[in-house]
Amino acid sequence: MTSRFSLIAFGMVAALASAGAMAQATNPQDIPGHPRVSEVNQRLENQQDRIQAGVADGQLNAKQAARDEKQDANIAARESRDEAQHGGHLTKQEQKNLNKSLNKDSKRIHKQRTN
Repeated sequence: MTSRFSLIAFGMVAALASAGAMAQATNPQDIPGHPRVSEVNQRLENQQDRIQAGVADGQLNAKQAARDEKQDANIAARESRDEAQHGGHLTKQEQKNLNKSLNKDSKRIHKQRTN
């Protein structure tokens, strides 16, 4: 009877320990970003920096900056929806579509800043 109780107690301790380890592993801060997600996020961040620099040096007015930021927010929302469907990852096609939108936005920002 004692060995049976010990076996049950050991099983419960092992289950609790593994559940705690799994809970730690699923913490979003502990999981490194997927390379495709990281690339898109870095491009969004770079474009935000370019928009802010354009406003700061007078190359973009408030209306242009608001439109560009709204477009970036739409791209970020699409990225979030795509990630949610694939457990935090983007497919190659999703990345391609997001990059196409980012390229279009980037060209518009560049054109506004050079005029």
